[in-house]
Amino acid sequence: MAAVVSASTLSGDRVRDSQGQHLGRIEEFMLDVDTGRIAYAVLSFGGVLGVGDKLFAVPPDALRLDAEKGCFVLNVDRKTLENAPGFAKDNWPNFADRTFGTQIYSYYRRRPYWTS
Repeated sequence: MAAVVSASTLSGDRVRDSQGQHLGRIEEFMLDVDTGRIAYAVLSFGGVLGVGDKLFAVPPDALRLDAEKGCFVLNVDRKTLENAPGFAKDNWPNFADRTFGTQIYSYYRRRPYWTS
């Protein structure tokens, strides 16, 4: 039987790469109201003790929840994440903008959910 959990219990979860290295943590999940789908996970990365963190929108299917270890796994290396399109905590993008979304999904080599 599949587990179902509250999105609020996942916010703050650590994100690691496939080798187990720490990449950041989940800040938020962005919901597409029209489709009822999770459009993005917002990942914080960089900085020290939360200061100077940059935020990144990540397609949800680029993440895998490792329930046993209590973290998400993002199958990209640190350098790929450092070079990803990101944004500041006080300047969030328009997540409804499909041009922005196409850029994000393309960067992570994922097919945008709105094209299927």
